[in-house]
Amino acid sequence: MTKPTPAHDASTQIVNLYERHGRTFDCERGKSLFERDWLDRFRAAAGAEASILDIGCGSGEPIARYLIEAGHAVTGVDSSETMIALCQERFPTHSWIVADMRRLDFGRCFNGILAWDSFFHLTQDEQRAMFARFAAHVADGGALMFTSGPRAGEAVGSFQGEPLYHASLDPEDYRCLLAAHRFDVIDHVAEDATCGGHTIWLARRTREVAP
Repeated sequence: MTKPTPAHDASTQIVNLYERHGRTFDCERGKSLFERDWLDRFRAAAGAEASILDIGCGSGEPIARYLIEAGHAVTGVDSSETMIALCQERFPTHSWIVADMRRLDFGRCFNGILAWDSFFHLTQDEQRAMFARFAAHVADGGALMFTSGPRAGEAVGSFQGEPLYHASLDPEDYRCLLAAHRFDVIDHVAEDATCGGHTIWLARRTREVAP
């Protein structure tokens, strides 16, 4: 029997880790909104007043707040009950749902899907499977933006002294998965120095061609 690797062990603890340290994460999460330029590009691709599904929304600060204040209807999803409770306190007129992104099934589409600093906590196989869920929840012509690693691999960092798992596919794998699910890449920047070193993908769902 293959012995689980430390990275695999860490990948199974992500949900519990963020729930245990939800309020600490909220306090330590930077609020400077260094992501603004990319968020504005995402908003432009999604459309004015677009409905947005924020996957891994955390406590809603600062990204969901920025989207809400820009006029978007936001539905936020996070596995942490603590952080969803913070969102509900801060933005009671929007929708906040405790759910595991790997099992999303809303039965409706949004104009934009955002998975910022959340999708990359999934294992490589789980990331591959997520593209069908992205496709099922974004309208034709809608936008998808997510962050990944710059190259294929797994890494285990630390948060509050506990292992924090990350994984990434190879950029070409992401391109193939996006294309297979009718997403055209608008832009991709690896380790963007203007955005805290994040690796970012922005794509648009193409309209289905009638046979």
